[in-house]
Amino acid sequence: MSADSPRIAVVYDRLRPEERLLFDAFEAAGVAVDRLYAPNLAFDLGAAPERRYDVVLERCVSQSRGLALARLFTAAGSVVLNRPEVIEACGDKLATSAVLAAAGVPTPRTVVAFGAEEALARCEELGYPVVLKPVVGSWGRMVSRLSDADAVAAVLEHKEVLGGPAHRVIYLQEHVDKPGRDIRAFVVGDRVVAAIYRESEHWITNTARGGVARACPVDDALAGVCLRAARAVGGGVLAVDLVESERGLLVVEVNHTMEFRNSIATTGVDIPGEVVRHALGLVGAPAAATGAAADGAWGAWEAPPLPAAAPPTAVV
Repeated sequence: MSADSPRIAVVYDRLRPEERLLFDAFEAAGVAVDRLYAPNLAFDLGAAPERRYDVVLERCVSQSRGLALARLFTAAGSVVLNRPEVIEACGDKLATSAVLAAAGVPTPRTVVAFGAEEALARCEELGYPVVLKPVVGSWGRMVSRLSDADAVAAVLEHKEVLGGPAHRVIYLQEHVDKPGRDIRAFVVGDRVVAAIYRESEHWITNTARGGVARACPVDDALAGVCLRAARAVGGGVLAVDLVESERGLLVVEVNHTMEFRNSIATTGVDIPGEVVRHALGLVGAPAAATGAAADGAWGAWEAPPLPAAAPPTAVV
């Protein structure tokens, strides 16, 4: 590798078809890439990094591990896809809903409650059936469609007994009567490169749960909503999930480590190639644009001064 060659790494903790496809796409582009197996990595925060990468693709299945690595590589001066702020926004459904709402992106009506009694009252406002989701999770796991108050109360009792911080936040959404399908759109940078319908007889249409992928045309309406959602979470390489409703397209969630193995042949779009081209286009991007220290050294970090202590306020 010459001194002028881009320094690229892909960090992963499970070698899935997507990672293999990305490795093949880099090879096809004639770009050497370091394959970094996350469990073999360690960082000494008291010393400068051993090696600086121009761009790092974060592909960990473990969200906590991926977020930590994104923070570390960003602090070292690398451009990370996706940035830690994006992972934080996408990895928690409450965080996603909050930024989408702030940006005016259309979503299903969503209610967050912190106690069973209030949650049951809000379910009456939403109308049954309601959808109860864990704030952290993927592949449609632990998502429930609940038809009445007794069903909601039973699930909330289970959550109370299970304990744990994730069960203390009750995340509810209206049930959207979608036409037997939803849409997944793939955003790379400032473009929606492809989209699929995920069709199923089951109300959960994830391909991981047996949904069938079919090509979906990307029109101006779909592209517009998806790009607004992508900008709201901070941009990058993302999959936006949407449902069709009487109110138009509604964004359900945004995924920061997207799977695309079933969508390449379906859409005819070289999705891993699009990701690689976008990554190479970021080589040379200023470190300041990623929030990293200017010289990429751990020692360059300086904690900002603490704000002056505020006077005590009454809690009401």
